[in-house]
Amino acid sequence: MFVSPYALLATARTLFTTQARLFSSSTPLSFPKLKTHSGTKKRWRALASGGFKRAHAGHSHLNVSKRPGRKNRLALNAHSNAAQEPRLKRLMPYS
Repeated sequence: MFVSPYALLATARTLFTTQARLFSSSTPLSFPKLKTHSGTKKRWRALASGGFKRAHAGHSHLNVSKRPGRKNRLALNAHSNAAQEPRLKRLMPYS
């Protein structure tokens, strides 16, 4: 029985377009990829406990007019509170 090459091409085209093609069976499909918020990425760091920390603003320049105690407090890290953590986890999904 003779089958034309055009018929074979048509059947192959329908097979490939109707079936979903999986490119890798080892990795689960998790689309779409989530993007990390750039401003959050620059300002916050994730902690092993699940919280986040950041630096205080205003510690870099114009320090002559600031009291020493204020400069010491600005040098410390600030930690996220319970109200900020769900939003930070959404903004930094892979941290």
